[in-house]
Amino acid sequence: MSTSVDSAAPPPNPESDAPAAPSVRRRLATLMYEGLLLFGVVFFAGYLFSTLTQQRNGFVHHNWLAAWVGLVVGVYFVWFWTHGGQTLPMKTWRLRVVGAEDGKRVSVPRAVLRYVLAWLWFLPPLALHPLFGLTVPQTLIATAVWFVLYAAIGRTGASRQFLHDRLAGTRIVSLPR
Repeated sequence: MSTSVDSAAPPPNPESDAPAAPSVRRRLATLMYEGLLLFGVVFFAGYLFSTLTQQRNGFVHHNWLAAWVGLVVGVYFVWFWTHGGQTLPMKTWRLRVVGAEDGKRVSVPRAVLRYVLAWLWFLPPLALHPLFGLTVPQTLIATAVWFVLYAAIGRTGASRQFLHDRLAGTRIVSLPR
């Protein structure tokens, strides 16, 4: 018996020309691979920032560094989503970001909106830490629970898309082998 990563993917709809939505497992695998690549992107962005600002201490300019890294990561995603619709992990897992209505290339404003809304994966539970004075373990548990709930959203609805894609008017589609 062979198990496939795509085993949880819904069957294609013969009445629709739209490609099927990929399984949540494939999208999460792509997210993990993306995290590995982003480690290098963030490392070099941080190195560039600290070199140009002569930062010698992590407490100096840390808010500017966070904004800079957020901008660099945003440019990374927006560039790839608007130029082919795929980052390297998305190419590896045969996924593409397209417009929800027409299935065509994503515009820059829509890609920026998708990037900002994708922070819904992390910001809501992390905001609980300062708001309610949670300890670090409590914050990690809240983040893990939120992550699972958010991933479960991707299994619901006719489009089987995550909340940020639904709100941004985009969708992730599977590409043929």
